[in-house]
Amino acid sequence: MASDEMHDVPIRDEMIRLGQLLKLANLAEDGIQAKEFVENGLVKVNGEIETRRGRQLHAGDTVSCNGETVRVSRG
Repeated sequence: MASDEMHDVPIRDEMIRLGQLLKLANLAEDGIQAKEFVENGLVKVNGEIETRRGRQLHAGDTVSCNGETVRVSRG
């Protein structure tokens, strides 16, 4: 995935937690890696660094990590 492309990640429910989205979008291999990315300030939500792995995300929110950006969408 090129860094200038944004891909939608569909979710079934009204919201998803940041750690879960990182795994679902293949931005992190597992929960441990997701936790490390968030704790080290490597994840941005809607353009701002997010340090809470449990942050609730809703349709339209964007998440950036490791040069890739995804947008939460309703599936």
